[in-house]
Amino acid sequence: MPIESAARSARRYPPKPAHVYLFSTCLIDQFTPLAGLDTVRLLEREGITVHYLEQQTCCGQPAHSSGFPEEARAVALQQLDLFTEDWPIVVPSGSCGGMMRLHYPHLFAADPVLHARAVALAERVYELSEFLVYVVNFSHEDRGDACTVALHTSCHARREMGSHETSAALLDSLAQVNVVQQARVEECCGFGGTFAMRYPDISEAIVSDKVASIRATGAERVVSADCGCLLNITGRAAKQDELAGLAAATLPGEHLASFLWKRTSAHRV
Repeated sequence: MPIESAARSARRYPPKPAHVYLFSTCLIDQFTPLAGLDTVRLLEREGITVHYLEQQTCCGQPAHSSGFPEEARAVALQQLDLFTEDWPIVVPSGSCGGMMRLHYPHLFAADPVLHARAVALAERVYELSEFLVYVVNFSHEDRGDACTVALHTSCHARREMGSHETSAALLDSLAQVNVVQQARVEECCGFGGTFAMRYPDISEAIVSDKVASIRATGAERVVSADCGCLLNITGRAAKQDELAGLAAATLPGEHLASFLWKRTSAHRV
């Protein structure tokens, strides 16, 4: 599934490896574990052995984006010590992937030894959709029924990782999936990690605009490769449904990994 993009031209991609590490992210671990399991299923189907290290923790982004670099370094250092084999690190989140690939080297810029280790780790970090497109060459029959979906890409995934292109390419490869474009597709959903907790009123206003934009497309569901955005968007939509007295969700959502697995698995659920 070759596509041209700035993200692709900016780095070299290896041949499909026999082993990868999975960095599952806090949100997947705590709120949407099925997305992590489906990531494993997608990779294992390609003949790749997936290694999940239980000692992994947060990527450090909440502390980093909140202005606490020392705390972010302490968290990031745990990851530098963890992924010892020279295997790709697949991250089912452009947000966490961007933190590890782009910001880890800056966090340790003052220490030559740690900086070199951070750069070496960063070069092995791949956002999931990027990995599936450029390394795995994902190509599977769409076994699902015809449907219409809207894709939402997180700010970090779009602006730091360029993975909005690979997420779109994966959806476009599914013959029965119609992807509709929302107005102001590049705008934030209002989550922003700790932003949503520190500025809830502003976050609610932003996500309300985002939900309205997605609803206006007529999409049956929203798909995203970032669970933070997905939880924020579907949570706001669910609250609107509750206030309207609706029992069934009118805008359900799904992580890209789960959406891909369900539609291309021989044993669909």
